[in-house]
Order: sequence, then C-alpha cells, then structure tokens
Amino acid sequence: MTDTLPPCPDCGSAFTYQVDALLNCPECGHEWQVGEETGTAIRDSVGNLLADGDTVTVIKDLKVKGSSAVVKVGTKVRNIRLVDGDHDIDCKVPGIGQMGLKSQFVKKVAD
Repeated sequence: MTDTLPPCPDCGSAFTYQVDALLNCPECGHEWQVGEETGTAIRDSVGNLLADGDTVTVIKDLKVKGSSAVVKVGTKVRNIRLVDGDHDIDCKVPGIGQMGLKSQFVKKVAD
C-alpha cells in the first residue's frame, strides 16, 4: 500500500485495515467508511442516520425525571430536532410535552 490509513475515530488505534469499502479497527471492533465524517453524525439505536424533522419511535420505557409519567415503548415522536449535549434530541412527546431524548433509546421510522 502506498497511502496510509487513518487511525480509528473511536479509540485512536493506528492498526486499522481495509476490507472492501470499510475500514476496521482490530482493537475496538469499530467499522467505518472511507471519508465518513465522524463526531457530527447522530445515529439511532440501530445505526440509522438521524436528521432534523425525522420521526422516531421509543424502543424502551423511559421514566420522566421529576415526574411519575413514563414514555411507553412504541411511542412515535414526530419532527425531532438534533442538538449538542447529553441528550441529543429535542422533541415534543405526545401526552408528556417538551423533553430531551438520547438517540440510543430511539429508532428511526420510515414515513
């Protein structure tokens, strides 16, 4: 190989290798595409790329902090907004109101 492969974006390992169109890290097991931007993309629990205005569904019951309310599994949330921070989704949950969700607890819905 004449060119060098970039280090792993997750763990920083220099021991990356290429299989077809994917780059792989043998130390942490992370896979990514050549030229893929890292750190800016927010993905759901199964790896689908999320964008502003998407519709998602909640994949597990979530207790609402400071309340006895629960966001039930299967709750469909429309028109999400992506933000920076601990909770990366701002949305209005039906029956609950405005709140922040973590992308690891939602799955993108095809409209």
